[in-house]
Formats: sequence, structure tokens, C-alpha cells
Amino acid sequence: MDTKRFNPGPSSMIVTRVADGQWHVLEDDLVVGRGHSMRRPDGRLFISIDAWRRAAFDRLAEAMLADLPAPLYTVVDEADTELTADWQRAGFIVRRREWEFVIPTDPLITGLAAARPPSGVRIVPGGEADQDLLRALDRAIREEVEAGAGWQSMPAEIRPRPRGVTIAGPAQYAVAAASDRYLGLLRLVTATRRPRIGLIAVLAGEHRRGIARALLSHVLGTLHLSGTAAASAEADESNKAALALLEGIGGRRTGSNLELAR
Repeated sequence: MDTKRFNPGPSSMIVTRVADGQWHVLEDDLVVGRGHSMRRPDGRLFISIDAWRRAAFDRLAEAMLADLPAPLYTVVDEADTELTADWQRAGFIVRRREWEFVIPTDPLITGLAAARPPSGVRIVPGGEADQDLLRALDRAIREEVEAGAGWQSMPAEIRPRPRGVTIAGPAQYAVAAASDRYLGLLRLVTATRRPRIGLIAVLAGEHRRGIARALLSHVLGTLHLSGTAAASAEADESNKAALALLEGIGGRRTGSNLELAR
């Protein structure tokens, strides 16, 4: 346990590293803030602070930045201007913005009622995909990301994972299949308040064939038939194609998250 004492005024604050990746700040023996660090699968180190007073935030930030190697990253709700200002005061700058969407499932609203996969392509429902072909598609998509935009603007679902771990929950994936291989996938996360489209990806050579729309038509249509009125999704501000796709099917922006870096 590593303890550091700071003197912000009439009382003292003690910052303690209570475990690997966990810090507490105490004032008069009471915990008034907590800090956490986590290295994501892509190798980047993300930190978070939950503090009840600005002074406690500042003491935790000072201690954590001294303990941890740069670069460091954090994510905040853009609507939380006070927290964003706290991180900027600690030297963080806005690196990227991710928009949150609510998407209707009713095909009469999305306009996807007539969306069908192109000739020679079929949609395999979630939980029915061949795992070997799914892993092969996942590897191919990852290689395309590495050769192109890179991992920094990708959602968490597609970021690098430990060796041998490439698919998170195979039952969550619907795929677009040709006769001998898979061409695209959609990952739907249901263990949330509202079903979330965590990832839509189509091989680069198969773009502009309507495969992404066909995947959305199938998944959203299935949700609609089950009585689910809406799903959620996120898209990076720089991903114009994803933004156009989500807005084109009636997706409504409901908020945004900022990724900050130091």
C-alpha cells in the first residue's frame, strides 16, 4: 500500500494506492474519492476518478498521474461539463467524440422493410454462425483495421484482444454469408437496458452492396417482432459512413462521449 499526504488547506488529504489500479483519497479518515486504472485490450491505459469535491479530484489526479506512465486516456459524458473541466485542468485534451444513438426497430420507420442481402448472400441469425468462419471473418476485419484507420477510433468490441481470444460471445453475432465464407457481421449486446448494436463490419471488398443494411434489417426486425421498440448504437464522429447509415434509418442522436488524452 502506497500512501501520499497532501495539504490542501486547514485539513489534510491522504491518497492511498489500495490495490493494483485502485486509489482512495481520505479526509479525516473518510473516503471522499476513488480512482481506477485499466489497460484496455488495445494496450492503452484508461483512468477514471469518482470524487465528491474538486480538491479530492485534483489530489487523486495528481497522485495517479505521478504513478502511471503516459499516455493516459479517459472517457466522459460530454454533457458533464464539470467533469470534463476537471480532466482538462489535469492536462487532458479532447481526442475524439463518439455519438450515441437510439434507433427504432419498426421497419416502417427505419425503411428497412425491403432491405434484402445481395444475390448469393444470406443472413445467418445470431447464435447460428459457424464459429470457424466467424473467427476467420473477425481476423480479416482486424487486419483491415490495422492496415487502415487503426484501433484508436474503433469501438471496444473490435479492439485487439489477448492472443487466441477474438470473438466475444459468438451467440451475439448475426452474419452475412456467401457460399464459402462470411462477408460481414453485426454484434448485438442484449445484457443492457436497451439492446445495443456494438459493431457492424463488412469486408472492404464487399462495401456498397447493401450488406450492412441487410444485417440491420434482420436484427432490428427480429427485435421489433419480439416487442422491443428501440436499440442503441454509437459511432465515432469521424466515421461519416456510419453516421449516415444510422441517421438514414431513423437513428436519433441522444448524447455524446468524449475521449480525452494526456
